[in-house]
Amino acid sequence: MCGRFTLYEQLKNIQERFRTGVSAIEKLTPSFNIAPSQSLLAVINDGERNRLGRLQWGFIPAWSKDITIGAKMINARTETVAEKNSFKQAFQRRRCLIPANGFYEWKTINGKKQPYHIQMKAGGLFAFAGLWEKWTDGEETIFSCTILTTQANDLMSDIHHRMPVILKKEDEAQWLNPNIQDPNTVKQRLIPFESKEMNAYPVSTDVNSPKNNHESLLNSI
Repeated sequence: MCGRFTLYEQLKNIQERFRTGVSAIEKLTPSFNIAPSQSLLAVINDGERNRLGRLQWGFIPAWSKDITIGAKMINARTETVAEKNSFKQAFQRRRCLIPANGFYEWKTINGKKQPYHIQMKAGGLFAFAGLWEKWTDGEETIFSCTILTTQANDLMSDIHHRMPVILKKEDEAQWLNPNIQDPNTVKQRLIPFESKEMNAYPVSTDVNSPKNNHESLLNSI
């Protein structure tokens, strides 16, 4: 699964990396412990250009009468996303990229959960594959999202049996393209990222609380 991640890159670097140009977002505060229900940065394509904006983490289907369902839908499994009523329409037309510098996962050791921080060996930005949705009751409107997960690669399998889908840079444009709607074409890119490009190390259990959000969470222990 994916329940926490980090994004501490400068806004201009994110705009350049994902070719979003100038956006309505003027300032970005570094975050070292982004958690479900919070607002996160995402990239969508409107059919003509990439756009940078904010989405609430926790997918709320357009048909839902209860917005609290989002708390249970922070992730979508690649194996079933194309068939599930909650996600299949978004999977065809409303895909997004969720920029990150790293993410956390917990490994059970002697009955206790030890958090790990996972990032690219080369450092820098990468993108999770996500889906977004618009929910409204006529008075309130919420734009929400979920992060796709897949089977763990060799590196991650020692920590957890699932991992977020991290897209190769060359696959990001196709993932965003709303004109590509064939599920089989889209799913070809949803594979575990290569272990050799990643590293993982244990960090403080301070990350367990989303109230803790400081750079020292990244320190290896």
